[in-house]
Amino acid sequence: MQLLLSTWAEAEEYLKTSKGIVLPIGSTEQHGPNGLIGTDALCAEVIARGVGDATGAMVGPTIPVGMAVHHMEFAGSMTLKPSTLIALLRDYVLSLSEHGFQRFFFVNGHGGNIASVRAAFYEIYAENRALRGKDAPDLRCTLVNWWENAEVSRLSKELFGGKEGSHATPSEVSVTQYAFPESIKTATMEPETAAAGGFYDARDFRRRHPDGRIGSAPGLAQPEHGQRLVEAAVGAISRQYESFLEEA
Repeated sequence: MQLLLSTWAEAEEYLKTSKGIVLPIGSTEQHGPNGLIGTDALCAEVIARGVGDATGAMVGPTIPVGMAVHHMEFAGSMTLKPSTLIALLRDYVLSLSEHGFQRFFFVNGHGGNIASVRAAFYEIYAENRALRGKDAPDLRCTLVNWWENAEVSRLSKELFGGKEGSHATPSEVSVTQYAFPESIKTATMEPETAAAGGFYDARDFRRRHPDGRIGSAPGLAQPEHGQRLVEAAVGAISRQYESFLEEA
C-alpha cells in the first residue's frame, strides 16, 4: 500500500490497524561506468515496495537525494548537507506522527546516509519529548541497509565472490537491471575489478577511483542475479519489519 497512491481516507483506515510505515531512502550519485545515477534510491524503493506487498505495510515516498558530497566530482551527482538531511527527516517523521504513525522503518540504499539518519532519529526523539513531555507519543525509528542481512550477504558471495566491493557493486547494479531492464547500460571496465581503498573528499575520491568504482566488478551484474537479490532482501527485511512492530 503506497502512501502516494492512497487517499486520505485510506490512510486514516490503515492507521486503525497499524502505526507502522516503511520509508525508502537512497541517493542520487554516480555508480561507475554501467550503474545508474539513481541506483541507491531505486534499489531502496523496489525492495521497500516488496516489503510492503509482503507485510501489508504502508510505504511512504522515496527520499531520493541523500548525503553524497563525496561523489560531487562526477557529473549528475546531487547531495544534501548532513544538516539538511537531518532537517528533512525530522519534518517527514513529525508530519506523519501528527496523523498517528509511530513506527518509522527506513529501508536504506546508501551507506553515506547512515550517520546522518541515525543523528536525525535522536533529533526527532529530543524534539518530540521537549514539545510534548509526558504526553509525547511513543515514536520509534530504525534504519536497515538492504544489503546488510545474512541472506543477501550469502547470495552476493555466491554470485560475485570477492568482487562485490563497496561502491558501484554488481549486487546493486543487478537489482536495477532486474527492476528496470529498459535502462541496462554496458561499458568496458579495466581492470575488471576496481582497486579498493578509502578517500577523503570528492576530489580525492575522483583521483583514487577515477571511474567511480571501489573494489567492485559491476560488469558481472545480471538481471537474473538482481531478481534473486531482491527476493532475498524482501524476505529478510519483511521479517525485520514485523519484528520491529512487535517489540514491546
